[in-house]
Amino acid sequence: MKIEDCFYLGKIVRKYSFHGELLIKLDTDQPELYENLEAVFIDYKNTFIPFFIESSQLHKSDLLRVQFEDVHTEAEADSLLKSDVYLPLEFLPKLEGNKFYFHEVIGFSIEDVNFGKVGIIKGINDSTAQALFEIDKDGKEILIPVNDQFIVKVDRTKKTVIVDTPEGLIDLYLS
Repeated sequence: MKIEDCFYLGKIVRKYSFHGELLIKLDTDQPELYENLEAVFIDYKNTFIPFFIESSQLHKSDLLRVQFEDVHTEAEADSLLKSDVYLPLEFLPKLEGNKFYFHEVIGFSIEDVNFGKVGIIKGINDSTAQALFEIDKDGKEILIPVNDQFIVKVDRTKKTVIVDTPEGLIDLYLS
């Protein structure tokens, strides 16, 4: 399993008990979907390792309390603290309509209702306050906010995202 075949589920943030139980801070709006997992992948010292789950349950709202097989001491649990946790992409719930995962629309073309074909989505920058579509138009980069008010339609069949951006936004990048 490679990292590009997976999605980030969360981070191991602290120990829960003296028996090796750990708390994973889940990076999701629906933590209940991940309560009964059989295994996860942990980025352990830059190696992607599967860890099988003996038991798990939600703890508070976005924490998953887990007992991994073969992790039964504080020292074993300590070695996993601050590790990132991943799941294969097929575990992501399917989204419909105009909802999408960022990785899902990479390579889609993007069209504006007024401007026409803008270009191809090369990536999504989510390190800013507002996530941005990174679009390639004939070698020039255009940035459009990923904003529900701008997104008219996500057409998975045609691999196209149709947007309605404020007048002049796209032209800023082309002048």
